[in-house]
Amino acid sequence: MRKIWIFLIAVFFISLSCATVQDPLTGKPTLTLLSTEQEIQIGQKVVPEAINQNGGLYPDQEVQSYIRNLGYKIAAHSPRKVDYQFYLVNSKEINAFALPGGPVFVNRGLILILDNESELAGVMAHEIGHITARHHAKFLEKTYGMNILLNILAVATSNSQYQQVILQLAQVSAGLLQLKYSRDQENEADALGVRFAYEAGYDPRGLITTFEKFKAMEKVNAPSWLLTHPLPEDRIKNVAYLIQTKYPEKLLLKKDSEEFQRIKKKLMSTVASYEAVENAKENIKNRNFSVALTNLNKAISIFPNNNEAYTYRALTYYNLKEYQKAYLDALKAYNIDKSYFLPRLILGASLVKLNNYREAIAVLEDARKLIDSNPDLYYFLGVSYQELGNRQLAAENLKTALELSDGKRGWESDARMRLRTLGVI
Repeated sequence: MRKIWIFLIAVFFISLSCATVQDPLTGKPTLTLLSTEQEIQIGQKVVPEAINQNGGLYPDQEVQSYIRNLGYKIAAHSPRKVDYQFYLVNSKEINAFALPGGPVFVNRGLILILDNESELAGVMAHEIGHITARHHAKFLEKTYGMNILLNILAVATSNSQYQQVILQLAQVSAGLLQLKYSRDQENEADALGVRFAYEAGYDPRGLITTFEKFKAMEKVNAPSWLLTHPLPEDRIKNVAYLIQTKYPEKLLLKKDSEEFQRIKKKLMSTVASYEAVENAKENIKNRNFSVALTNLNKAISIFPNNNEAYTYRALTYYNLKEYQKAYLDALKAYNIDKSYFLPRLILGASLVKLNNYREAIAVLEDARKLIDSNPDLYYFLGVSYQELGNRQLAAENLKTALELSDGKRGWESDARMRLRTLGVI
């Protein structure tokens, strides 16, 4: 009898933590651990990490407006009304992905291999399908307990510096950005994507031709999209059959637009600039900084607004201990794209090296509002607070830095020495 009571009490408390939402596909009420508002909050918390991991936003307002407008046009046909947002990021990888509650990202590299607007519309509609079917929310509910999700939401709304919660957030962010969908989820997103693209006036066969491109590339240079979106042989056939039986061809279905071709031409004109940045990244990894500078100077000469090039030139100067030059380039990158975390971090680190600790704290605390799970951020904050005599905040930040560190940052021994000086360890 006692076990029954314990079970009933547990069920009662679980039910209290659940929210009742209307299933956007069936219209029926359903229980979920995450409300729509909570799902949106978690998705928004991961957006800066997604931008940072993909080289920042593509620095052209016309291109960003095009992606947003196309996304809104398609999302208007989803029965799920959430905070849809659309971004084009600098990554060369052939990929697009979504986050909980509405953010959708398209990589620069994807558009470069597409031939027309219906192909892009099909991919974006597919990602909107994942959001509509709550695939991200279901992953979060299944993988992480409600306690962790509530902790993440607390960080999202209060900028808590509690170490364990920050570690949990990093874990959740990584899980969402590498989320691999099941075959059933992919089929559901395909069906919804075809429906949304068709209802938005696009030829749904654009999704098929995109899949065929991915399939042809699979054995030579597999698109990143395939790492998280499995594409078995029967999937293309299933989509073709779905279109044939449910979405008859009609006049005025849009296949392409002059705008898409103009946007693609813009991206093509900067390919050489971004290739030079990729070469520079390899140079930096191999500590060949002089060659990295040559490549980054070339990148900037081809495309003077290349925020990623300024960012990595700042990083190169930082490694060469030319901190004033690092500061100036990081500032240029920051002014081009304020949503990109890495230039803010380099900007703050350069200010620390220039002994400008108050300004460094202002920059780094602002950067923490974007991403609060970066160990370098906390190390430089700890150093700055210690140099200004704030022992408590110095100790808190240095401890958090070591907790988050992978042990390969190069400053770990200095952080431990500083904590010993502070009497913490």
